[in-house]
Amino acid sequence: MANVSLIPTSGANMNQAPRQSTNTAMASALKPLPSMAAEIPCKRWPGSMLSMALAVAFTTLSGLPAEAQETFDTSGTPPVILVAPETVRELLNTHFEMPALPLPDDTARATFLRRAQRDIGELLATEGYFTPNISWRPAATDETPVLEIMPGQRTLVSTVSIEFRGAITSGTPEQQALIERLRAGWRLPAGKPFRSPDWEEAKSALLARVSRRDYAAARIEESRAEVDPDSASAKLSLVLDSGPAFRFGELAISGLERYDEKLVTRHTPFRAGDPYRQDKLLEFQARLQSLPHLNSVIVSIEPDPARHEAVPVQVMLREAKARHLSFGAGYSSNNGARGEMTYRDYNLLDHAWNLGSGLRLEQNRQRLFATIDTLPDAIGYRLSWGARIEKTDIQGLETTNQALSVARSRTQGQIETRLGINWQREQRKPADGVQESIQALVPDWHWIRRTVNNPLYPRRGDVTEVRIGGASQKLLSDQDFLRTQLRYQVWWPIGARDTLSLRGEAGFTAAPSRFGIPQEYLFRAGGSQSVRGYAHQSLGVQEGSAMVGGRTLASGSLEYTHWFSRDWGTALFLDSGGAADTWRDLRLSTGYGAGARWRSPVGPLALDLAWGQETKALRLHFSLAVAF
Repeated sequence: MANVSLIPTSGANMNQAPRQSTNTAMASALKPLPSMAAEIPCKRWPGSMLSMALAVAFTTLSGLPAEAQETFDTSGTPPVILVAPETVRELLNTHFEMPALPLPDDTARATFLRRAQRDIGELLATEGYFTPNISWRPAATDETPVLEIMPGQRTLVSTVSIEFRGAITSGTPEQQALIERLRAGWRLPAGKPFRSPDWEEAKSALLARVSRRDYAAARIEESRAEVDPDSASAKLSLVLDSGPAFRFGELAISGLERYDEKLVTRHTPFRAGDPYRQDKLLEFQARLQSLPHLNSVIVSIEPDPARHEAVPVQVMLREAKARHLSFGAGYSSNNGARGEMTYRDYNLLDHAWNLGSGLRLEQNRQRLFATIDTLPDAIGYRLSWGARIEKTDIQGLETTNQALSVARSRTQGQIETRLGINWQREQRKPADGVQESIQALVPDWHWIRRTVNNPLYPRRGDVTEVRIGGASQKLLSDQDFLRTQLRYQVWWPIGARDTLSLRGEAGFTAAPSRFGIPQEYLFRAGGSQSVRGYAHQSLGVQEGSAMVGGRTLASGSLEYTHWFSRDWGTALFLDSGGAADTWRDLRLSTGYGAGARWRSPVGPLALDLAWGQETKALRLHFSLAVAF
């Protein structure tokens, strides 16, 4: 690829070193200039050999030549002062090296000036200044020499010519529209200052836009920037050859030893013969990287124009260990201290099924669970089986729950769907309330759409969640009910770092009564992920001296986060919500406060201090999980 970045068409070359003799150069560039050399005539040295030996010994022990000893400046004034406009001062301070010691004679000053003319000229040219004036003069007060830089007029882009070649010029309406969009989106148009970094970035951006769809072998065949220093203008021209249009071929998989190739092929978001799309390759790689069976994944193609009709997709893999035992600890203001042990087998029965099991012990909740997930089928659906035993003691309500479930789920891009059947038996013991033994068989549908820029630390986008489930007394259930729940949260970026988020949630369980319905299908509010300023699940229906779930829920939250740095920030928030047995009885409780935010290596940490408007008390909310 030919690339001529800067071609002056007229004017002096500021990077050319002076051709005069040293004395002539200094006569024209340094005037007037006081002598800065320290002369030490030999006739003033002591005549004795002992004195001469002491002088030589002192110079040797100091580690510096005698001449350097004379040039140290202890006043704090720099040997040379650099004077330049604010627009270029930072550039010069960062990339141009000033002398550390005074310049002792005319030869040293002439050498420094030649270096300054060469290096500063090159630096300023990268920012579009091609006619700088570099002068040397002594300061008016302390006689310290001054290097003064006047960058001159900044060069602007006068014309831009972009020529396309290859299959992109076939003439179809889609290709013509693409070419028009590419030209309209050129990042260095006429009238903009000409900077070398912007020129290179604009070319790279144009090439990236062409090569990410269809034209994987696109290249810049020629680029040219003709700079006229006299008129301070630059003419830009380039030729981009798109090459042929590519289509996906077969997968070429390497690195699999333990697993069948179905582990890879069933996650492919394209088929052989589909038009080449770079984002499909990235999506494919992201899907494979999310699999616990694999340690590393590289998905790529070799953009060989000779194979454009069916370019092979290279998939290079490295498998992870099939079995994994881990221990963890944590703490949250909702459930207190936590300890857990988990065991995973990613190749159960040699079918690449995923077994996940564990024991979690918290202060108010204990849980033993196991799940088995199969590989997705040809259209992306996977089956999951699960079993759990759980015991809780929250807000005076003790529950013991045994559950079995089977579900069919699929993730397509930003949307995740899940349809399952859950059976559970629950014993509930509210303090001073009615004790029950309940069972329910519940078909449950779950739909989630995520459009956030970062799943762990979102700053832009939204998440929508819908869940619907129900049971019938005619089918292994003690109560007829239909439960619906909707949750929505959105994030907006504010300025360069800050974020504003809004969350809303509503739920309703249609049933003759709340009795006979497991707590999972009723609602309580309060806590760090609900209404801050109130204890975990403390907003609900009072039954005896316990707080139990109701059939209605409404809550919302508004939060503004300011980030002081990449990892540390602070937040202001306002929460409101509540749960009740009927909409008529629903009362919203409000909490507000401030907190600290930390993007920790193990996940987001939030430390919030909230005032509960109803309780008239401050409450601290904190959560952090640490795995080891």
